[in-house]
Amino acid sequence: MEFVLVTPLLMLVLLTVVALGRLADARLIVADAAHQAARAASLARTEAQARAAARRSTDAALNKAGAACSRPKVALATNGLRPGGVVTAKITCTVELRDLTHAGMPGRITLHGTAFSPVDVHRSAP
Repeated sequence: MEFVLVTPLLMLVLLTVVALGRLADARLIVADAAHQAARAASLARTEAQARAAARRSTDAALNKAGAACSRPKVALATNGLRPGGVVTAKITCTVELRDLTHAGMPGRITLHGTAFSPVDVHRSAP
């Protein structure tokens, strides 16, 4: 009798743990996409190439990981791509919780990822 009463509660706890694990995974995916965007931008020669490379690498990283991000935004600070400088990439995307957990949870959460990548000090200026 007690087992019948406790089973739904245990299932709810299990589903919550799975949902939190999937959410943590989504956060890691966004952080990785930010790192890849910063690295791709730091290898570019011009601002336009850096922005395009960051966007391409972000889209590829999110698609490869299967992230359910809707309309990811990429903010890039290149500081002129000066040798020895730093490129900063900030990724923001909104994740629907029902898509993330497959458990029908309502709502959405906005995830942020920021990464920095140095521009090689030995390369020539753009």
